[in-house]
Amino acid sequence: MQVLCRRTNGNAELHCCVCGQGFVMFWDRQSHSERVRVLHEIQETMRRHHRAAPGPEAHPQDGFLAPEMVNALEMAGAGVAGSAPAWDL
Repeated sequence: MQVLCRRTNGNAELHCCVCGQGFVMFWDRQSHSERVRVLHEIQETMRRHHRAAPGPEAHPQDGFLAPEMVNALEMAGAGVAGSAPAWDL
């Protein structure tokens, strides 16, 4: 599951643990344990943003998806990744 996080100066659901920037989150309904796991991954993503800058400017202006995908194949369908049978293409 991925969560869309958007910057806000209003009522934030989550704050970056490095710079304090607030974010609202858009996600599907999940169990409490799933939400806790994803919140941890979101904070990890925010910490990685700060490798380039110390303040709120480190976060993407248009928002970001978390957790981040390791590579494009994670988002690709089976046919693109090469694991679909030839007759199914």
